[in-house]
Amino acid sequence: MTIPLRPKFRHLLQIASPSPPNPRWASSATATEPPPHLRDHVLTFFNARGAHERGYDRELALVSALKSCASLSADPQGRQLHSLVLKTGLLANSFVRNSLTNVYAKCGLMDEAGVLFGSCGGSGVVCCNIMIAGYVRSGRLWDAFQVFEKMTMKECVSYTTMIMGFTQNKFWGEAIEVFKDMRVAGIIPNEATLASVIPACSHSGELWNCRMLHALAIKLLLDSSVIVSTNLLHMYCICSSIEEASRLFEEMPEKNVVSWNVMLNGYSKAGLVDLAGQLFEKIPSRDVVSWGTLIDSYLRVQRLSEALIVCREMLRSGLRPNDVMLVDLVSACARSVLAVEGQQLHNLIVRCGFDCSDFVQATIIHFYAACGRIDLAHLQFETGSKDHLASLNALIAGFVRNGMIDQARQMFTQMSERDVFSWTTMISCYAQQEQPNMALELFHKMVTSGLCPNEVTMASVFSAIAALGSLKEGSWAHEYVQKNSIPLNDNLSASIIDMYAKCGSITSALEVFHQVRDKGRDVSPWNAIICGSAMHGHANLSLAIFSNLQKQNIRLNSITFIEP
Repeated sequence: MTIPLRPKFRHLLQIASPSPPNPRWASSATATEPPPHLRDHVLTFFNARGAHERGYDRELALVSALKSCASLSADPQGRQLHSLVLKTGLLANSFVRNSLTNVYAKCGLMDEAGVLFGSCGGSGVVCCNIMIAGYVRSGRLWDAFQVFEKMTMKECVSYTTMIMGFTQNKFWGEAIEVFKDMRVAGIIPNEATLASVIPACSHSGELWNCRMLHALAIKLLLDSSVIVSTNLLHMYCICSSIEEASRLFEEMPEKNVVSWNVMLNGYSKAGLVDLAGQLFEKIPSRDVVSWGTLIDSYLRVQRLSEALIVCREMLRSGLRPNDVMLVDLVSACARSVLAVEGQQLHNLIVRCGFDCSDFVQATIIHFYAACGRIDLAHLQFETGSKDHLASLNALIAGFVRNGMIDQARQMFTQMSERDVFSWTTMISCYAQQEQPNMALELFHKMVTSGLCPNEVTMASVFSAIAALGSLKEGSWAHEYVQKNSIPLNDNLSASIIDMYAKCGSITSALEVFHQVRDKGRDVSPWNAIICGSAMHGHANLSLAIFSNLQKQNIRLNSITFIEP
């Protein structure tokens, strides 16, 4: 009998096709020589075959051997034991059959496991749990869910494995639904269950659900588990409830380095840099993540000098930075035009062996270009991979930044592959260099090539159209944005308003403004309509909009006061 799929899980059909097994579970061994302790289990099995009088249990010895095969993902030895099972007639033994199924499941050989599963009718709870876990490991979530749904009796392991599968594949809602079903069925969750469902609740963003999970953990006496409490801590941080996170952290009976790092990251993301620094000093054993999180917290609030000091302290402690940390620091040096510090970081990157990474190379090119050392940026490009698109884009942007438009266009023309960033850089370049016709020519070529521009591209396009004063071209571009569902951020909205105003249609500018005024958080659309109204001689309208702006929770800037 086929059990119909519940409506809330129908979209799982999209991942119904089997995916190749994760190499962590699939054995790549070709040798047939078993590991020492596995060989001991096999010898025990053979010795037990004719030694019942000495108390040996051959089934127990075989199960032990199969368990070793499963833990080692030793599928060649598992297949050999399968042959022995068939020869000795032990396949009818449920313990042996389940152990053999587990070997294939742990090795990612789910087709073979499925044959054994089908031979027993697939009715046993243990066998079903083995298959669910195997399908989850192999990425076959739909198959796992089918087995789960058909189970007539489910236990804690069944629910937990299914919840874990959904959580690992980012099906947060489905994980929560299975957990609810588990509670309705009266099954008591364990430590692993809560550790798996808490991340799902975190991503739902519903703080009340998070608090209920916390209460459940306390009720089940699982809040003392460092895994559960750390996940609860992370949950509160994601839901921006730093006060509750801090209280929970102080009450935790046991903390590991992950717990400290989670709280540190919570303070960092909340902008509480000083609290992050104080907590960092209390961490008993810091790892690279601890140092990296504190560095990131300083970079988030543009305190680069302190971030560099922390980096030096980390190096003195004997720890080696990772590539992400160094890229963030180099990028910050580029923004602050700190050439000396950036070069020191470049030397560190070379010593750590990260300079071979294309991503790191692009960051270094961008850094030197931002510091006006386009010669060093070009040298870095020549010494690295010349086919890496991000590096090409970084060098083109560097040429543009340093006013070398011809070199930028030459490199752009020679590119065998271009992405949105490549086109946007050149379109923006021509728009800023008061060459609007060239900007629009490139834009139309980009559209013809099949690439869809983004909101940054379109902001430059509208700027070029505004310089030309072509209302027809502007209306077409506005319609293009709407048809292609390009997101209207504040900058793009301001560009459209400014375009209509400069092209002589203040009515269209006002229509766009009224559509976006309550959605944005930046002052730029307001500035555009205030300046546009004043430019068309509507002084009273301009002042009225300015007066309305003052009532909004929006920060003004100097441009706001130019026209009124």
